[in-house]
Amino acid sequence: MRIAVTGTKGQVAQALQERGRDRGVEVVALGRPDLDLMAPATVAPALRAANAEVVVNAAAYTAVDKAESEPEVVDAVNARGAGAVAAAASALGLPLVHLSTDYVFAGDLDRPYREDDPTGPRGAYGRSKLAGEAAVAAATPDHAILRTAWVYSPFGANFVKSMLRLAATRDTIGVVADQHGSPTSALDIADAVLQVCTNLRARPEDATLRDFSHGRRGLHDVGAVCRSGLRGLGGAAGTRGPGRADPDLGLPDGGEAPGQLAARFREAAFAPSSRFAGLARINR
Repeated sequence: MRIAVTGTKGQVAQALQERGRDRGVEVVALGRPDLDLMAPATVAPALRAANAEVVVNAAAYTAVDKAESEPEVVDAVNARGAGAVAAAASALGLPLVHLSTDYVFAGDLDRPYREDDPTGPRGAYGRSKLAGEAAVAAATPDHAILRTAWVYSPFGANFVKSMLRLAATRDTIGVVADQHGSPTSALDIADAVLQVCTNLRARPEDATLRDFSHGRRGLHDVGAVCRSGLRGLGGAAGTRGPGRADPDLGLPDGGEAPGQLAARFREAAFAPSSRFAGLARINR
């Protein structure tokens, strides 16, 4: 299978390239200037040249706070750009997997969101992503929309990597305790996207909207697990003595030296039921 993915530097785009290699799937990453969602005329030629069997739209404007000051830019990328990708995929007769976000919801429920819950984005970013979903659905029936949340990975910038970096140099870190979500590894998303691509090629009538979730957690929980994981790696800078693994990380306390435990922490294969599957892949 040959997949064209929009975006080259995003967490999911990079994870797709890695997972694709592992599975023998060709993943062609398309980015600027060849494919620029701000320039819709570039989309169809780039997808045509990729000669793919499935298209994955992973490119997006994701600066949530900055989006409030430039709504036209975020709409151009996340709404009109997504529509251009969907229209080009439809013209080429290719199924499309479109990545969206939990920001399409209002965020005021006291339980995890389901795919069929009413939407109600509160900010420019969420509104643009919801408009993108509508544009995709209007442009092609042969699509699947996948909503992701709190993505982390060994690639690019993300909250988990920021916590690990700060924990290496600070004794305490301030993290809000009233935000909850579903931390999701980009590598897990890539695995799921590849499976959806396979399913769309075989059974396009199964295209539907899906939500990724690893359970409801708070930002404070994520920060705490990163901090305890760093202690297991030998503690903050300057700390000496044997490393001790936090039991929540799923690593037994074997009394190893910091370097040995560091290697085991980074290489461990977390079970799917782990609190933060894939965390071990992230280097400080």
